[in-house]
Amino acid sequence: MDAAAARKNLEMLIRKNGNDFASLSKMLGKNPAYVQQYIRRGTPKKLDEEDRRRLAEFYGVDEQLLGAAKAVGNQGRSENDDLIRVKQLQVEASAGPGALTDDDERSGSMAFGPKWLKQLGVDPAKLALITVDGDSMDPTLCDGDDIMVDHGAALRPLRDGIYVLRMDDVLLVKRVAVGPSSKISVRSDNAQYPDWDDVDMGEVNIIGRVVWTGRRL
Repeated sequence: MDAAAARKNLEMLIRKNGNDFASLSKMLGKNPAYVQQYIRRGTPKKLDEEDRRRLAEFYGVDEQLLGAAKAVGNQGRSENDDLIRVKQLQVEASAGPGALTDDDERSGSMAFGPKWLKQLGVDPAKLALITVDGDSMDPTLCDGDDIMVDHGAALRPLRDGIYVLRMDDVLLVKRVAVGPSSKISVRSDNAQYPDWDDVDMGEVNIIGRVVWTGRRL
């Protein structure tokens, strides 16, 4: 595979999975512009073998897709054989009734590398992708962002973080802070929206924890 095709394949994986150049560069221990310069300028001309191996492992693909001279591992299998597809549901968090259930209508799916999902510490069978509606969580989450929701977290002890939850039959994505005596705070990152403090857990239905977001540029 020529160098241009390898760069194109890496950019496709980055965009498909909603990652960004700077974060991947940091993962590789490089300066923030490393991946962007490789893809856009061809500098370096080819990935270092260790960097290529780590990226292939991160995305769960064969190294040959990223420019290896021959397939390394997973021989005889395509890169799609290793990917895990997470369902996308036609529901929106921040407005509208609903919950994440098997009855929700699917709008498709998105593929992720199994080792990357393992790093998140999630069960792929309990994940779903939904869309953020509104700007109450700006700048952390923006209108139209895709978010990955681990609804297995609803079965575990609550901890501080960003959750999809239901209050008064409205599906919301909010920042949750756990307080004493079974009370929680439900907050918006956008200061123009109200917060709710000392909310009784009985008034909230936790749907799942947000573990990843993808943003369209």
